Amino acid sequence: MSAAQSEQIGVLLVNLGSPDSPKVSDVKRYLDEFLMDGKVIDIPWPLRALLVKGIILNTRPKKSAEAYAKIWTPEGSPLINLSEALHTALKAQNPFPVELAMRYGNPSILTGLKKLQAQGVTRLLLLPLYPHYAMSSVETVVDKVYAELLQLKSKMQVEIFPPFYNHPRYIEALVENTRPWLEEPYDLLVFSYHGLPVRHLLKSDPTGSHCQKVADCCKVPSPAHATCYRAQVLATTQAFVAKMGIPPEKYRVTFQSRLGRTPWLEPFTDIELEAWPKQGFKRVKVMCPAFVSDCLETLEEIAMRGKESFLAAGGEDLQLIPCLNTHPLWIEVVQEWIEAFAEKNTALSRT
Repeated sequence: MSAAQSEQIGVLLVNLGSPDSPKVSDVKRYLDEFLMDGKVIDIPWPLRALLVKGIILNTRPKKSAEAYAKIWTPEGSPLINLSEALHTALKAQNPFPVELAMRYGNPSILTGLKKLQAQGVTRLLLLPLYPHYAMSSVETVVDKVYAELLQLKSKMQVEIFPPFYNHPRYIEALVENTRPWLEEPYDLLVFSYHGLPVRHLLKSDPTGSHCQKVADCCKVPSPAHATCYRAQVLATTQAFVAKMGIPPEKYRVTFQSRLGRTPWLEPFTDIELEAWPKQGFKRVKVMCPAFVSDCLETLEEIAMRGKESFLAAGGEDLQLIPCLNTHPLWIEVVQEWIEAFAEKNTALSRT
């Protein structure tokens, strides 16, 4: 039997992560790992440590723990539970190893890779569960996987599934997941994407001359779009509204979850939520396509705090449209991607 024929394929799904519990101590540990990532807060380590350990971790964990407590279920973290349900469904459909990991918290990427290594995996499909590219999402997952493989002294070959922001089947899943929610009357559909510091866009521009430097840069074709978060979220939005036939006056794109005082992508969701009732948008539906699983940013930030501020500003109704979660079509789409990887590598082993 040749080396190629003896190769074992495997899959690693990676989502963001969650604290182990809504206890302040667990939230503090989680935030420490998350915010000390140089791809998230991209300033020199001494300054990052001073900011995170000296300031943020002395104040934010208690507030964040209260927010997590609002969405925690008897089974635990919604993001973890939903990710595990997706993992379970995919694992049952494949004869080869499929593991789940979180970039921050548990189960860790190292744990997932150890499981795959123990099962003899030599060719790995790394599938970050992020539709859009960002240094603080896809890039940090890829870096972490390679760092852990180096620690394990593994020669596992890795294929990275690319951002799927405009993949026809992803858009189809978004549409089918959202369609029932748009059958009832509404004034405005909001696409609320996770925000990013503007400097992240500049750092991710391989040309160094396109992002934020060319007029309407996201509309002008460029190699920079392959790693441009803003261009990709706008592409998702356009593909969705085109398929659903939603006119420009019926939707808006906003960005949520900003942190700090440096420039972030605008407009800001929280500010717009308070302005829309005054503009006549009283019934609003919000979807968050940057997330494939409902989490703190959707369940607490939008469905609770966002709704409260919207109603206080004169709005009549705000509904959060659930993320893809375990929608049957979403499971089917991810399975198709896994099968394509398996078929390609099976063909390779026969050559």
